[in-house]
Amino acid sequence: MNYADIKQYDVANGPGVRISLFVSGCTHHCKNCFNEETWDFQYGQSFTEAEEDRIVEYLRPDYIAGLTLLGGEPFEHVNQKGLLPLLRKIRAAYPDGQKSIWAFSGYLFDREILGKMYSEWEETKELLSYIDVLVDGRFVEELKNVNLRFKGSSNQRIILVQESLKALEEAGLLPQAGADTEANTTCVADMSDKLVLWNPPEYVQVEVKS
Repeated sequence: MNYADIKQYDVANGPGVRISLFVSGCTHHCKNCFNEETWDFQYGQSFTEAEEDRIVEYLRPDYIAGLTLLGGEPFEHVNQKGLLPLLRKIRAAYPDGQKSIWAFSGYLFDREILGKMYSEWEETKELLSYIDVLVDGRFVEELKNVNLRFKGSSNQRIILVQESLKALEEAGLLPQAGADTEANTTCVADMSDKLVLWNPPEYVQVEVKS
């Protein structure tokens, strides 16, 4: 896996002060993407154990709320493989929810990540087990709204991943790893209302009159 950038102090991609990792490689190619150079899987530098350890160390201060994964596309298969060792280290170093992990993905959580990847790629289930919040959906220029927090366009959703997985499991709707992809897709088609969403308030615009 290659990466484009590691931001040590980021306040734009999740709550609080965060570390942000921008991975390389994305097949969505959204119109007016803010980070078009990261479509190329070969862009940037190789993500090695040294970068993993640097991020774990960057997370150490109490004022750092957590890590955000974006790019690029963290859920491209090669990037899932590249991210797993990092997330394992973070959960080992900071257990019990000390640091939150957010991810931004153009893939839909229910229809594409659970409906397809979950049964096809063994990495997906473990990756999801480490992620607290997923902002899903492709950026749509025609739905762009600068007043939305942590989203570029109004079609995107901010999903509480662990709460959603629990709700789906309790409802008998959680796809089974290794099951037929078509069967999983059929199951997922009816489960959107079980997803647990986080709806932060929009930014308040204040007009100051002199």
